[in-house]
Amino acid sequence: MFDPLEIRKDFPILERRIRGRRLVYFDNAATTQKPIQVINAIVDFYTKHNANVHRGLHTLSQEASELYEKAHETLAKFINAYSWDEIVFCNNTTDAMNLLAYAWGLKNIRENDEIVTTIMDHHSTMLPWRKIASMKKAKVKYIDVTPEGYLDYSRLEEVITEKTKVVVFTIASNVLGTINDVQRIAKIAHEVGAIVIADGAQSVPHMPTNVRSLGVDFLAFSGHKMLGPTGSGVLWGRRDLLEELDTFKVGGDTIKDVTIEDVVWLDLPWRFEAGTPNIEAGIGLAAAAEYLMRIGMDNVREHEKSLTAYALKRLNEEFPDEIIVYGPRNPDHKTGVIPFNIKGLHFHTVGSALDFFAIAVRTGMHCAHPLHYRLKITYVDPPPSSIPDNHEERLRTFGSVRASFYIYNTHEEIDYFIETLEKIIELKEALKSRPVEAVCTGT
Repeated sequence: MFDPLEIRKDFPILERRIRGRRLVYFDNAATTQKPIQVINAIVDFYTKHNANVHRGLHTLSQEASELYEKAHETLAKFINAYSWDEIVFCNNTTDAMNLLAYAWGLKNIRENDEIVTTIMDHHSTMLPWRKIASMKKAKVKYIDVTPEGYLDYSRLEEVITEKTKVVVFTIASNVLGTINDVQRIAKIAHEVGAIVIADGAQSVPHMPTNVRSLGVDFLAFSGHKMLGPTGSGVLWGRRDLLEELDTFKVGGDTIKDVTIEDVVWLDLPWRFEAGTPNIEAGIGLAAAAEYLMRIGMDNVREHEKSLTAYALKRLNEEFPDEIIVYGPRNPDHKTGVIPFNIKGLHFHTVGSALDFFAIAVRTGMHCAHPLHYRLKITYVDPPPSSIPDNHEERLRTFGSVRASFYIYNTHEEIDYFIETLEKIIELKEALKSRPVEAVCTGT
């Protein structure tokens, strides 16, 4: 049985108190907390096995190499890859997306080619390909979103054409939580000969992932969003396409041999992991994947759906007029992410007030500015009729509060969250003009 109260015992930071109140951590879409099993795996490496990998015959180096290679095997199992050597360790999803943009994009994108992404994508998915398009004089096109926060599937075949060379998009929105129809998009892209790159940063940690049936050519995701260390991430790719990629970063541990005239590159995946890697992060990421597999990703998904359904219900019942919730309302269609605004109260003020009561959330535009502008996600009531030309005014005006859930969150925490929002709404007028701490303490 999935028991979040038992799971919480593995997370020391959840015992932390802020201003006398126990921490409620609802910022999981930004980064997740780490269980003691992951922490211990990193400590164990540094205290018993620390050495460089693939560079020594001595015992410590052999042990470190074995642990690091086994970590690749664990992540391959986690996403049901065909083989461990399809797993390239990166620093994070951003790193993986840049690797693909430069290693595949520079080689294959030509003038007037088209690159397709979506309005809802994270900047890390969108911007590397915009840069490649600028360098190669190609064109970037966008799949639009509906007012309800879904991709506009009715126009997919208008946006994805014979000129399309790559379609890159998120499986789940980091702002709205919307889970996209990956196979539908991939099918249309493959029909015109385009490759498909999926950003799994917000999906892989939250639901079962099977790359054999997903239908994409590449998948990137971050370790720190799935209980692993920061500085860890994965790029998975079809073996034939990985073999064709140009090397991106080159140097130590990417080569078999070098002469003045030539270079012989190492086999997969090492040719893409230049220099001394983040060994302990890879080992810690493997420990995180093992932890999640023991729980069961189906259980992770169902727990998040339960939390999300409960939170949406409470928000709708308690604040039908005061709070705007964005994105899909059906928990089957989204991950455990709820973006919202209190009408008339700046999102940063709301986030600071929640923090006063020890509730951690994210505020701002969550590295997805175009989505906020497209859906006019703002605390201003009513929203402005047009998007300001001045970027400073845009940054002041547009944004949201984002609560995001994970395996250690509980329905009781959501109740406390709702109670706290009630207090903030009661104090709304005072919070508009006075410091949060002064208002919340009554000073």
